Amino acid sequence: MSGKPKLHYFNGRGRMETIRWLLAAAGVEVLKDHGKDFLVGNQLSRADVQLLEILLMAEEFKPDIFDKFPLLQSFKARISNIPTIKKFLQPGSQRKPPSDEDVVDKVMKIFYS
Repeated sequence: MSGKPKLHYFNGRGRMETIRWLLAAAGVEVLKDHGKDFLVGNQLSRADVQLLEILLMAEEFKPDIFDKFPLLQSFKARISNIPTIKKFLQPGSQRKPPSDEDVVDKVMKIFYS
């Protein structure tokens, strides 16, 4: 073997898996209207933040992806408007910028070469 090995992490189940685990542990069915403002109970949780992140990332690649999903749109709007989250989503925050074509090309080369 020559050179240093390259390690690539790929989570085949995707980032949504953590949310499914959290919701299952709380006994909540995924995105059914259960009359509460948050996914798990009546307060913001990791599940809410992680699902919002996934929704925003998906929209960066396909802006109309959730047009036919009113519960997801409502959830995104509600969580995005929490003052601390709204501040984090503003330009200039610590939030990393969206992936550009270079990043996508690098990922494609790693997994399809």
